[in-house]
Amino acid sequence: MATKSKITREEALSYHLEPRPGKIDIQASVPMTTQRDLSLAYSPGVAVPCEAIAENPECAYDYTSKGNMVAVISNGTAVLGLGNLGALASKPVMEGKAVLFKRFADVNSIDIELDTEDPEAFINAVRLMGPSFGGINLEDIKAPECFIIEQTLKEQMDIPVFHDDQHGTAVICAAGLINALHLSGKRIEEVKIVLNGAGAAGIACLELLKAMGARHDNCIMCDTKGVIYQGRTEGMNQWKSAHAVKTEARSLEEAMVGCDVFLGVSAKGAVTQEMVKSMADNPVIFAMANPDPEITPEEAHEVRADAIVATGRSDYPNQVNNVLGFPYLFRGALDIHARAINDEMKIACAEALAELARADVPDEVAVAYGRKLTFGRDYIIPTPFDPRLIYTIPPAVAKAGMDTGVARRPIVDMDGYAHSLQARMDPTASILSGMYSRARKAQARMIFAEGDDIRVLRAAVAYQRNGMGNAVVVGREAQVREMLETVGLGDAARELEIVNAANTRHLESYKSFLYQRLQRKGFDSQDIHRLAARDRHVFASLMLAHGHGDGLVTGATRKSAHALGLIGHVFDAKAEDGAVGVTALFHKGRIVLICDTLVHEWPSAEDMALIARRGAAVARGLGIEPRVAFVSFSTFGYPVSERAEKMHQAPAVLDRIGVDFEYDGEMTVDVALNQKVLDNYPFSRLTGPANVLVVPARHSASISVKLMQEMAGATVIGPILTGLDHPVQICSNVSTANDILNMAVMAACEIGRQ
Repeated sequence: MATKSKITREEALSYHLEPRPGKIDIQASVPMTTQRDLSLAYSPGVAVPCEAIAENPECAYDYTSKGNMVAVISNGTAVLGLGNLGALASKPVMEGKAVLFKRFADVNSIDIELDTEDPEAFINAVRLMGPSFGGINLEDIKAPECFIIEQTLKEQMDIPVFHDDQHGTAVICAAGLINALHLSGKRIEEVKIVLNGAGAAGIACLELLKAMGARHDNCIMCDTKGVIYQGRTEGMNQWKSAHAVKTEARSLEEAMVGCDVFLGVSAKGAVTQEMVKSMADNPVIFAMANPDPEITPEEAHEVRADAIVATGRSDYPNQVNNVLGFPYLFRGALDIHARAINDEMKIACAEALAELARADVPDEVAVAYGRKLTFGRDYIIPTPFDPRLIYTIPPAVAKAGMDTGVARRPIVDMDGYAHSLQARMDPTASILSGMYSRARKAQARMIFAEGDDIRVLRAAVAYQRNGMGNAVVVGREAQVREMLETVGLGDAARELEIVNAANTRHLESYKSFLYQRLQRKGFDSQDIHRLAARDRHVFASLMLAHGHGDGLVTGATRKSAHALGLIGHVFDAKAEDGAVGVTALFHKGRIVLICDTLVHEWPSAEDMALIARRGAAVARGLGIEPRVAFVSFSTFGYPVSERAEKMHQAPAVLDRIGVDFEYDGEMTVDVALNQKVLDNYPFSRLTGPANVLVVPARHSASISVKLMQEMAGATVIGPILTGLDHPVQICSNVSTANDILNMAVMAACEIGRQ
């Protein structure tokens, strides 16, 4: 089981506050720079699409964002597990849901909080907003009002209306159950199912399973008052009554005797080990209560080794996570301009998810999770960051929508559609998530060299509390405690290991080691003492060299070149030693590595070949198959220039060496990154846009990175130091706490280590 992360109140508030309040921005998707642009965007040009839509309403999908826009709407009467907090307090959750739509399926979304608990007022408000959106995602509305609201809106609106608390859970539960029954050799038409929790999610789960073939008489629903049986009057409503059965069982304990499947959307501890013992052979237990399940997998397996267990938790196998469903359901529905999301589309989603879990898991997913995933009792549901979800699930949903007649605009070329979905995929989040998963598995003891900087301390606390491993901070204990107190993290001082020259017993051995390295480079014993005892960069490097840590992060308070020079006292980190700096740029769903941004001032063609190899190794460490371009202001020999000559020669050096990645050059940046421009050179050895750029000199690399960062808003990670025999990473001195944390994760994953 993975280490459980600890999220503090201060961390959560800071995340939602910085860099500016909230989690959503709106950006124009068209040029808005000239007077002509403004005239086309608004008056008078906008009149033309208005008239076209008035004449043919279907044109709204062509000329507006309606076809890729979902509203996330709530009144805050059932917020997460927090209860009725009201509309305003639900806004952070709804913003979060909107962000998930964009992150996982490239669906634009906006949150709307309605300040009413009157179902009729809520229904009327949503119905009147229909022209604005391609779909409505209802969220965190209490039962039974949620049933009334959703059903009425589905009847009154001609766009998909979907209450995720009901159907999202149901779809993922159904996907997991398909595979659990497959493994246990049972059929849904024959199994006895017991559900505990007769709220929105529970009722939706049972209804969907019945639509998939589960027999009504084989399904027993329970609530806080026991079994819902025919004839019961206490605590009943029309939705519960629809699932009442003839049975002698009156309690959950009695209902579970001999049952094949338990579904829980209720409360912690609702299921005992005795209940699990009484279940049929190869029982299936979906204990989905959050944050704590009805029974933990450890407790269930202690008495039933043959049980297949799923929970709602990410730190256990088989997580029933709604993010596997709603983004892709809406993606498929929007792309056929659907009038609704029906049962057939939900079942298609569940079946596609189940089939994906049974398929061979590609290496990049295994890299992301730090282990090989193979279909079986601990892997019956795909992982949320599986890159195949975006191009596997929506086509299945879209096809079901077309087959059942809810599509306004059917998709003709399904293969082309799947390919277009693959192009929408944003690899950056899955790569970062994969690195974090690998870091958690590595459990590296990470040295943070600059304990007098609050950004470094925040990163160290986050590293420790996110279950990455132990954080070791180099600094004075009193100062570290005081700084943490000022930002509301005073309790974290007890969790960190705070080390300095005054409290270590290893200082003399550190000094002896350093003297052996530097005695013939102009350093006397006093110089060595000052370096080892007073310079935190050198001290931290000595700790790492002696095995008193597994990785090192530094540079947040110094220029990168200066930090590299200090590290070079302890490690071989010069150009002639094979060290290279690689900076990762994340921008608009693309990742490009720029090399060398740190070490080589004016590299030769031979140096360029080494830099290319180092960059390719970093790319593979991130889970990217490298395509290397040697970039210049000329392309394949034109215009001729002495300055471009070495870029022209570098590929020939790689030819002689023999490498196992694509490379070519010299070429301009647009040729390297733009497929249409690259197509003008059919002889190029690159099969697609480059993702590793080797530039002529360190100054051009630095200019490129900072220009992208300042003008384009690219996320920058690095420079990633490669070629050393220890995992050392150097941050930029403008790094945020999150940037520093990312570099620590890089070091923990040993990305760039020789």
